[in-house]
Amino acid sequence: MYWGLPQDEIERRYRLVREAAARDGFDAVLVCGNEYTGFEGAVTYLSGFVIVHRYAYVLLPVDGDPAIVFPSEARYVGEHGTSWIDEQVFVDRPGEWIADRLRGKRVAVYGLDYVMTVRDYAAIGDTCELVAWDVAFDHARMVKSELELESVRDSVRINTEGFWVFLEHFEPGKTEREVLAPCEEYFVGQGCGRWTMDMVLDGPNGSALPEFKIAGSHVFGATECILPSLEVAGPGGHWVEVSRAICPGQPSDDTKRMLDAYEEYYAAAPDALRPGRTAHDAHRAVSKGFLDRGFHLGHVTGHSIGMTMIEFPKIGEGVEIELQAGMVLSMHPHAISADGQACLYMQDTWLVTADGGVPLAGLPMRIFDGTESRPGR
Repeated sequence: MYWGLPQDEIERRYRLVREAAARDGFDAVLVCGNEYTGFEGAVTYLSGFVIVHRYAYVLLPVDGDPAIVFPSEARYVGEHGTSWIDEQVFVDRPGEWIADRLRGKRVAVYGLDYVMTVRDYAAIGDTCELVAWDVAFDHARMVKSELELESVRDSVRINTEGFWVFLEHFEPGKTEREVLAPCEEYFVGQGCGRWTMDMVLDGPNGSALPEFKIAGSHVFGATECILPSLEVAGPGGHWVEVSRAICPGQPSDDTKRMLDAYEEYYAAAPDALRPGRTAHDAHRAVSKGFLDRGFHLGHVTGHSIGMTMIEFPKIGEGVEIELQAGMVLSMHPHAISADGQACLYMQDTWLVTADGGVPLAGLPMRIFDGTESRPGR
């Protein structure tokens, strides 16, 4: 999957991370990853290895060669030859190996709060200083290279087609899983493997309930509002989010008002997602139409996205990171009614360019009714 990544791209990634680590006074960076969907990408970003099962660490010294470390039980799980890192270590307790290698060092850790295993954290103990470093690591990789943007666009192509597949198979009387299954088949056929996190939100009388769920046996009704949440990474490993609402009947009054706010967001976003604006500025511009109508936002307005599903910076209140050309952002205001019984959640992947934000999917900002065909048909 990552065979043949150009050496200059590998060196670019290492340079960005090392410069940030040196700036913050660290001796090394330790990146943790596991098979939990969306949490494996940082390891892949620095090594080319795709975690199939269990977990792995990448150790990147500020000075010196990198190493990738696996628990012994994962020796034959995954294609280890796909990694461009020469030093590949298999040990019963990775934490003991890390403790020996990093003794007395100050170490920036990506995944300290959520990913590092308890047994390895305990084995490392106080042999070195471990410091949570997720935000700074993501900031170092938030501007994508042209090679990465090719991967992003391919993922968007796959995910946009996935929405059309969902719409093509959608009809009242089918179950959630019957409609989503052809999307998953298409995604796997396009090289996503298990890099999919697809869910649905639905509800009666033209309003979707605000809780995400795995597609199940619920049968779509003729008056429902359905929000497929389609999140995938294509063969290049870059996650994207693209989706729209479907309502075969009449949307509720709340849903119609939420759509009005979505149209305002979509009109404001190109200027809001411009280099020099902050993530806070973008959040304020995008959320204004929803808040003015009395809705609250139940999920982050948006966030950087890359080889990890959710990266920093968030597009949110008080986040003063300046946007830069080449950033890729997932935008999905989660509008929820005052009584908590209706929501609208539509997703787009945006590219920040010198001229402003550009939505990559090309889907119109609207609620579909299920009868539409792909453009050109």
